[in-house]
Amino acid sequence: STAGGDIGDIECFEASNSILVEVTMSEGRQQTMMEVWPIARHLKELREKLEYYAKLYYDMDNPAISDYDYDMMMNRLKALEKQFPELITRDSLTQKVGGHVKEGFKQVVHEVPLQSLQDIFSFEELRDFDTRVRKVAEENNEELKYVVETKIDGLSTALKYENGILVQGATRGNGQIGEDVTENLKTIKHIPKEINEKINITVRGEVFIGTKEFEKMNEEREILEEPLFANARNAAAGSLRQLNSKITAQRPLDIFVFNVQKYDANTFDSENSHFVELNKLEKLGFNVVPVRKLCSTIDEAIDAIKKIGEDREKLSFGIDGAVVKVDNLHLREILGTTYKTPKWAIAYKYPPEKKETKLLDIVCQVGRTGAITPTAIIEPVKVAGSTISKTTLHNEDFIKEKDLKIGDTVVIQKQGDVIPEVVDVIKDKRNGTEKEFIMPKVCPVCGSPVVREEGEAIARCIGIECSAKILRNLAHFVSKEGMDIDGLGIKIIEQLVDKGLIKNIADIYTLTVDDVASLKKNGKKFAQNVIDAINQSKQNELFKLITALGIRHIGVKSAKGLTKKFKTIDEIANADLETLSNIDDVGEITAKSIYEFFRQEQTIDLIQRLKDAGVNTKVLEDKSAGYDQRFEGKTFVLTGSLENYTRDQAGEIIENFGGKVSGSVSKKTSYVLAGEEAGSKLTKAQDLGVTIISEQEFIDMIK
Repeated sequence: STAGGDIGDIECFEASNSILVEVTMSEGRQQTMMEVWPIARHLKELREKLEYYAKLYYDMDNPAISDYDYDMMMNRLKALEKQFPELITRDSLTQKVGGHVKEGFKQVVHEVPLQSLQDIFSFEELRDFDTRVRKVAEENNEELKYVVETKIDGLSTALKYENGILVQGATRGNGQIGEDVTENLKTIKHIPKEINEKINITVRGEVFIGTKEFEKMNEEREILEEPLFANARNAAAGSLRQLNSKITAQRPLDIFVFNVQKYDANTFDSENSHFVELNKLEKLGFNVVPVRKLCSTIDEAIDAIKKIGEDREKLSFGIDGAVVKVDNLHLREILGTTYKTPKWAIAYKYPPEKKETKLLDIVCQVGRTGAITPTAIIEPVKVAGSTISKTTLHNEDFIKEKDLKIGDTVVIQKQGDVIPEVVDVIKDKRNGTEKEFIMPKVCPVCGSPVVREEGEAIARCIGIECSAKILRNLAHFVSKEGMDIDGLGIKIIEQLVDKGLIKNIADIYTLTVDDVASLKKNGKKFAQNVIDAINQSKQNELFKLITALGIRHIGVKSAKGLTKKFKTIDEIANADLETLSNIDDVGEITAKSIYEFFRQEQTIDLIQRLKDAGVNTKVLEDKSAGYDQRFEGKTFVLTGSLENYTRDQAGEIIENFGGKVSGSVSKKTSYVLAGEEAGSKLTKAQDLGVTIISEQEFIDMIK
């Protein structure tokens, strides 16, 4: 139309990975060929992106984008492949199930493939599904009913029983081949090792972590300064796919069984109904998907989906949609499957819901690591089935990027079961009364200074006795790297805090046997061991105490560097910035962190209380006198595995003899200690002519 006249014939053909169009106008004029869409190249890029995100999600248990964004990308791929079927490739994710077998696990070939489900995002698509299924049902004179279930957000597994005994458990993998995780699955309480009848049956279920359990897990990881899990699904997947079943046993995994994969017809009667099967599985002792409804029509199924959506906030587990399945098992066989998905089931994904509301205020909350997080207080608004009155604003940069002001009209979105967030600001509705947000300079909980270091997005409270981060501080203080107080794990510390027995670090040294014994039934022996460990810690080297205090950027190595220069904690506390900056392993940023830490009233009070309790605050004379510094001025690099030491143990020996341990090889490296299967560091050392020593030579050097 831009060329004038009506369009006549249009010819499309592929050239150089593009679709070229030749248009002949009705008036006889011909428009020049032009590239309108690099379709083949676009499809290739889209598939590569989806492969990358699927690998992170399925194999690494570390998603990089939201489920909704991934689904939308997948939908685009499906639509384009439908439009251009000649460009479909065998390796496209539309043609296979995501996920691979993790190295270290035995492979399991599924007797019945564990397929994925086709996703839909509207009731119109659901009615189209019903039309297709109903046509087949009528042609074959089969009864049509649907079962609607919650789509649990977890990791799909198959459980195989022989003679009623659990003999094998496997992950879905790529649908055809999964991972043997039998021993890990046996650690899950709701997976019966033996069912109530001696039958041969294989069932499919979803391993998950409950909502509250997931929050508790992440709280504990935050306290221990471990990376937080992105979501409950990936936490469950990562926990189940552990090579060490003891780690799996420590995670709060659960399971819901939702399908029979295979059974011995002589011992298990399905009565041609999926709904009946689920009820029978429950009687056998399985933990069956709890939200399930038998529906006679698609309208009833839609009502059931809506009901699940309304009630999802009340569920104790996460869902990522609702599943609609044909109940009639014989009709399922007639409908069949594609390579990837069954034609008798479909997954409805709840679309993201956006609502406008008013940003009433921005308040700051202090996390367990001291992180200051701005939180939006909003006029209560119902989004995706739950009433939202506040949501995180992440950090100061997020507020600036969104140009958020107190009093703004904002758009809130909640996709699936993720935390709601502010996605937009409606600036047209501003009236001039809006206020700028200013990040606080002092902690709103304890009044200590708030510090935001260069290059970081997070501002932090640096108060050692801040009540908001007391659990984290206590856990770090008693850790192996810190004061190494055996028996005081995170769960015991939480109980002591909850009971009001300790409120800060110094209170550890006021605990009595009776205090600790009150936490456990018949806990006198345990309590005595803990008190003995606390008393023993009073005699620790000064570097242990410095490490335990949790000064930002200070680890064991830099703490040892400090105690080589300063002989008492008071000397460290009184040192000026210039002196601190000139110490090995202490740069300008770390020096500033030390300087500010020891000038806080909370720190001064804590150090005095620790002294009063008898905790050592000096370099121990018997250790420093006649100190063997045979490795002084020498730098070691460790590579490969050692037979007699861990790398940490070998490194500690080197440092105790005055040497330094580095993570990389350079011309300044004195020795490379090479163990079995030494890697690229050994090669680089050979290239640079650095002295390479074996473990036996190292042992001879330290005799």
